[in-house]
Amino acid sequence: MSTSCLSTEHARSGIAPLFSPAGGDLIRIGSTRRGFLQTGLKGMAGLSMPALFRDRAQAAEAGIPKRPTSVILFWLSGGPSHIDMWDPKPEAPREIRGPFASIPTKLPGVHVCEHLPLTAKLMDKLTLIRSVDCSASNHTPITLQAGNPLARRTNDGKDGGGWPSMGSIAARYRGANAPGLPAFVGLADSWISDVWGAGHMGHAYEPANGKELAGQLKMAKGLTLERLGDRRALMEGLDGLKRRIDQSEQVAATDEFTHQAYDVLMSGRAQRAFNLDEESAAMRDFYGRDSIGEKALMARRLVEAGVTFTLVSGAWGYFDNHGDKVRWGGIEKGLKPLLPRVDQALNAIVTDLEQRGLLDSTLVLMMGEFGRGPVINKDAGRDHWPRVMSMVMAGGGLRHGQVIGSTDKGGYDIASRRVGPSDLAATVFHHLGIDPGTHWIDSEGRPRPIVTEGGKVLSELV
Repeated sequence: MSTSCLSTEHARSGIAPLFSPAGGDLIRIGSTRRGFLQTGLKGMAGLSMPALFRDRAQAAEAGIPKRPTSVILFWLSGGPSHIDMWDPKPEAPREIRGPFASIPTKLPGVHVCEHLPLTAKLMDKLTLIRSVDCSASNHTPITLQAGNPLARRTNDGKDGGGWPSMGSIAARYRGANAPGLPAFVGLADSWISDVWGAGHMGHAYEPANGKELAGQLKMAKGLTLERLGDRRALMEGLDGLKRRIDQSEQVAATDEFTHQAYDVLMSGRAQRAFNLDEESAAMRDFYGRDSIGEKALMARRLVEAGVTFTLVSGAWGYFDNHGDKVRWGGIEKGLKPLLPRVDQALNAIVTDLEQRGLLDSTLVLMMGEFGRGPVINKDAGRDHWPRVMSMVMAGGGLRHGQVIGSTDKGGYDIASRRVGPSDLAATVFHHLGIDPGTHWIDSEGRPRPIVTEGGKVLSELV
C-alpha cells in the first residue's frame, strides 16, 4: 500500500454510517437502542478512535509511564544482505565480498558499504548489530516481528501461529501518546494483515492503515464542521434517553469514548498529522520526494502527533535479491538502486528527530527478516541466510556509537554476542515502558508471554 492499515473489520465498517451526507440522519441508522449503539460504534470503529481511547485508559490503569515514547520500525522487506550493507568483508574472495567496496565510518575500524555514505557519517549516533540470529528462512512468520521465535515454528506462511507483532503489543499495553491518533500505524506499499497484525490478541490492536486512515479522516464531501457539530448535538440530546434505557458501565464508557472521537474530528489534529503539505519544500527535499522519503517524513509527523509505533515498509522495493533472473534482481541490479534511498531515509529521520528534540524519546530501527547467503550465486544474487542478520538502531535515549556482535571472516555465522528476536523485542518494550515479563490472555483463555525464550534487554544499550 502506499501508506498504512486498519483491521479488516474496521476497514469494512468505515465511517459512512455516521458521517456520509447520503447516510441520512443519525437517528435513522438504528431503529432500536441496540441498533443505534452497534451502528454508531461500528462507524466510529472505522476511525479506531473509541478503541484508541479505551486502550489509553487501560494503559493508564496498568501504570504505564506518562513520558511519551515512540518507535519507528523501517522494515526492509525480503531480507537485506548483511555483507552488502552493514557487515562488509573486504578481505574475502570476490564471490563472498560481492561487487561493492567498503568505506570507513565515524567509528574507528568500522566500515559499511560504499553506497551508504550518509550512514557512515552518522555512525556515532547509531548502534550496528551484526549478530542477529533469525534461525528461519520463511518470510512470513519472521515478518510478524513478534520478537518471538515461537512464531516461526508454525512455518505456515500465513499467520505465524497467532502471535501479535511488537506494534500490536505496544498498542495494547502502551496506547497512543496523545488523543486523536491510533497507537500503531503501518505505512507500506502493500499490506498483509496476517504479517503485521495482532494475531490472537484481537482486531482492536491491528495496525491502522495510514493511507486508509488519512482518507477516512477527510470529512465526507459537503459535511461541514457546523453540520458535524449539529450531529454531535443530536447525540448529546439522546444521552438522557440512552442512560434511562441502559445504565451499564459499558454504555457510559461508549458515550465517553465516542464523544472524545468527535472532539478529535472537530480539532483537526489527525488531519494535520497526515498532511505533508504543511512541510517546507526544503524539508521534503531533505527526506526525498519518492515513496520512502514521504513515508519517513510521515513517520516523523506521526511521532510528533502522538502515535506510539509506526511501521514503514515496502517503500524502496524488495530486498529479496536472489538474482537477476527473478523479479527483484540480484545484488547489483536489484539491491544497488535501493541503497541510496535507505541511506537518505535513515540520515533524514535521525537528523530531523534530533534537531526537534525527539530522538531521545523515539527508538528508530532498520532491519528485515534475515540476512543473505555469503556466496554470490550463479544469478548474481544471494539466497536466504537465516543464521545471521545485521540491523541498525538509533535514538530512544539509549547508548549508541557502537557495534554489537560480529560474524566470522566469511559472514557465514555469528562469531560473538548472539542477539535473538526476543532480545530485540524486550529492548523495544523496555523503551516503551512495557514490562517484558508481561503475559496476555488470548481469545481462548490461554496466557501468553509478550517476550519468549528468555529474551533480555540488550545490556550494551541501557
